[in-house]
Amino acid sequence: MRVGIIGAGGVGVELVNYLLTLGNMSEIILVNRTKEKAWAEIEDFSYVASFTYAKNTHLHYGDYADCKECDVIVITAGAQLKGNQTRDELLHENATLIKNMVKELYQYAPSAILLMVSNPVDVLTHIAYKEGLYPRERLISAGTLVDTARFMKIVSKKVGIDPKNIYGFVLGEHGKGSTIPWSICNICGLDVDTFCELNGLPLLDKEQIFKDVINAGFEIFHKKGNTNHSIAASVFRIVRAIANNEHSVLPLGVYLDGEYGLKDVVLNVPVVVTRQGASKILNYKLLPEELEALHASAKVMQLMAKEVL
Repeated sequence: MRVGIIGAGGVGVELVNYLLTLGNMSEIILVNRTKEKAWAEIEDFSYVASFTYAKNTHLHYGDYADCKECDVIVITAGAQLKGNQTRDELLHENATLIKNMVKELYQYAPSAILLMVSNPVDVLTHIAYKEGLYPRERLISAGTLVDTARFMKIVSKKVGIDPKNIYGFVLGEHGKGSTIPWSICNICGLDVDTFCELNGLPLLDKEQIFKDVINAGFEIFHKKGNTNHSIAASVFRIVRAIANNEHSVLPLGVYLDGEYGLKDVVLNVPVVVTRQGASKILNYKLLPEELEALHASAKVMQLMAKEVL
């Protein structure tokens, strides 16, 4: 698989590391506004081959044209959060950049799957989709997968169970308007309350857990200036699911056209990830209040998108 990465910041560079040492990629192309930075990162990574036993991967740096025939292109470029700035405030800075980027990439890689990471990620995915170039299954927001990972970790600490045995999703937008539909969450196959009752554990404070999930990324950002490790890992998870045609179910942002009663919005919902991208949107029977929260999240995303479409 040939993967292009646009942006040599903290997430883009760490993603190269994941793909190089844990993946099975044939080629990785790193594109950055400052070519010297891209060259230096790729040159540095070129010496990693002496220590790894994964598939030997061809490493390149270059321009959009070098992404020709890429299977997946990950977009991490754009203005980054500064100080107390919100993801929403980044919208106007990044909207024009993304519109132009998508048009250029389509010239060279019309069959690629575009994976959006730049913030505000769901609205930018919507903007990119409205260019009318890539179909919705091949234009994906990495959205709430990282939020879901945080949710799994936070719940696992409460119940003393490995996070990989926690099942559930953070849905809606990647941000404060997300929602956790507890009715489709479970621990080791049991609904959350039943698991706690049967195993002598206090019931989880669901409202507090939601707050902790929302605040997790902001706490890290304010103390170190970015949140690159978990985001890069979540993007790697998506790329691997595509590369291996896994049919894995992940919460990702896709353009909705009637699913969950929603239209004309990019929102994170459970999707089946294959070599074709987000090949299928799964339907869940959410509780009325859970569906209402999803619709509330959609309204915010639609209003933001209207500002720049």
